[in-house]
Amino acid sequence: MKPEDFAILKVLGKGGYGKVYQARKVTGRDKGTLFAMKAIKKNAIRDDEKFVEHTMAERHILENVNSPFLCELHYAFQTADKLYLIMEYISGGDLFARLERVTKCSENAARFYLAEVLLAIQHLHSNGVIYRDLKPDNVMLDQSGHVKLTDFGLCKANLGHDELTDTFCGTIEYMAPEVLEKRQYGRAADYWALGILLYDMLSGCSPFYTSNRKKTMILIKKAEFPMIKNISPEAKSLLRKLIHRNEKTRLGASGMKSHSFFGKTNWLKMEAREVEPPFRPCHIHEEDVSNFDSAFTDMAPEESPCKPECFVQDDDLFAGFDYVRQEDETFKAPLMKKCARNLQASISKNN
Repeated sequence: MKPEDFAILKVLGKGGYGKVYQARKVTGRDKGTLFAMKAIKKNAIRDDEKFVEHTMAERHILENVNSPFLCELHYAFQTADKLYLIMEYISGGDLFARLERVTKCSENAARFYLAEVLLAIQHLHSNGVIYRDLKPDNVMLDQSGHVKLTDFGLCKANLGHDELTDTFCGTIEYMAPEVLEKRQYGRAADYWALGILLYDMLSGCSPFYTSNRKKTMILIKKAEFPMIKNISPEAKSLLRKLIHRNEKTRLGASGMKSHSFFGKTNWLKMEAREVEPPFRPCHIHEEDVSNFDSAFTDMAPEESPCKPECFVQDDDLFAGFDYVRQEDETFKAPLMKKCARNLQASISKNN
């Protein structure tokens, strides 16, 4: 697999270490298929041990989880200067863009999105993964309007049921108090973020947002927030039980599913994606990117040229990155420990 197997059509997003493109496969049995191509510059991340670890973890997590609510990985390969993740193309844009257009959601719409995101998070947790970066930007909508969680770069994998971690990472407005206080934390941090997401959808803003980062962190640690007016008692109750300072008594997956806010939710139909989405993204044609930010889609759809000084000669740093999806693979059980061992060995060798 090589970059020339794909024709780049549009830029969908850009970060400090690379870009995400809309690309069409021009070779092989899946010739003509649209994909999302994530290109990461090796030279930009090779001296950042944490980012290398996160990149490799994302690659292994994408391979080893299987849920209709998670973005699928089809290929992973590398060149002398870049890493490539070839994922399913999710054409409906993200929930952040949707909220920008409508300001806030109805309770029925918020209930639908929260339920599908919960199923995505629950699947990750059952496979020993804490997501750690839940926010509207990472909740994509497919062509039918169903949720697809994406961007697994900050995930923590291979955690036992009661095992904790302590890495300070995420997006401040969505980070739980225990994370901000640099205490050890577990899966409950994701349920806090689900509460913030619900608040954001119902009100149009974060409960703790200020223009001052330090002030936002102080407010989060206190876990005191203004309750949204004109929402149901059930929604208020769920918000209080999720945006709850004590992680030990914070509501989890089973508690959320049985909460009165989801009293009429058929979870079997929800898991089978048989519940009609509240919104279906518009598509003029197959390559239409109108659901994405024009600040990116208006960029020239081409990769930066490869410079000799950007080559990374140490192949061991990204050993095991390459991957080709086997279409007949069935569900894979909890993440293989060997992924963690291979990753740790790679990092240790380069310290």
